[in-house]
Amino acid sequence: MPSRRRMLQMLGAAGAAAAGGWALFAGRGANAYYQGPVSDHFDGVRFFNPGQAGPRGPLAFLRWQLADRGAAWPANFASPFAADRPPARVDGDQVRVAYVGHASFLLQAMGRSILVDPVWAERAGPISFVGPKRVNAPGIAFDDLPRIDAVLVTHNHYDHMDVGTIGRLWQRFRPRIVTPLGNDTILKSAVPGLAADAVDWDGAVDLGDGLLVHAEPTQHWSARGATDRSHALWASFVLQARAQKVYCVGDSGFGTGATFARVRERHPGLTLALLPIGAYEPRWFMRHSHMNPDEAVQALQLSGAAQAFGHHWGTFRLTNEPIEQPAIDLAAALAKHGVASERFAALRPGEVRTV
Repeated sequence: MPSRRRMLQMLGAAGAAAAGGWALFAGRGANAYYQGPVSDHFDGVRFFNPGQAGPRGPLAFLRWQLADRGAAWPANFASPFAADRPPARVDGDQVRVAYVGHASFLLQAMGRSILVDPVWAERAGPISFVGPKRVNAPGIAFDDLPRIDAVLVTHNHYDHMDVGTIGRLWQRFRPRIVTPLGNDTILKSAVPGLAADAVDWDGAVDLGDGLLVHAEPTQHWSARGATDRSHALWASFVLQARAQKVYCVGDSGFGTGATFARVRERHPGLTLALLPIGAYEPRWFMRHSHMNPDEAVQALQLSGAAQAFGHHWGTFRLTNEPIEQPAIDLAAALAKHGVASERFAALRPGEVRTV
């Protein structure tokens, strides 16, 4: 039998890595967060990916957790970039992109500042001592943040929805919060007085001053505890700032590639795609939940984005690949598909790009 410590590590990794562990004992009861009409991706209790495979089940999860877990990570993986000190505002048609780490970004455009999946926690887990520990500091110190106007939360896994960070942001800035259906219930129960816009796929939220947020389908799933698997929706976002359009993908399997082709049809001329490139091994277990770098390059091509930045690597050890492997595999995939290396960069915390 695994030790108690090992079991805690297993459960913490499952919640953070979207690996299935929190759903080991999930029942078929009423939805914990959302009551709404049945649709092509909601059966009345759970959300699902139409025409796409779902995540692996509990026996597969245990097989993975009890097998070889791959290369160990160092306790510290320092970024070559100093922590960013962002300006108070960025005007004009440019979009300033600052990488905080893992899946967290600060986007600044048209005088507004937007955070995507903000996580400043030391661990990606349900409590302070459970879950993968971050191996590098956030690329922006929390106290150096400019005024935050909006927060986009793609789904409720612990490495993307950090209620502690969101509570601090709410208390300081009262930002507009946009998240897929059901996740607003989780945030409101965790943060007193919080308000959030809950959106379905293909929905949009007007942030004012020419900024729009579009919610797009993505192949993933959700869970916060042992009985709420897929009770809240997951999504990607397209942030539209006049002519600039940034495609923000938190987590996604590649599947048939249809979701990326669909975004190209709905939002032609994407300026930038933020694409996950990490947490993909072993493939037999992770491929329905997380892309590998080769699939991320294909996603860039299908989406039609002019440029991409790779994230979801090098901060929290969620799966088996060595810490630098995503960047190595991304370089190989770009060469394989004939895509210029400058078109798709694997970012590191503190790195800033302007598009």
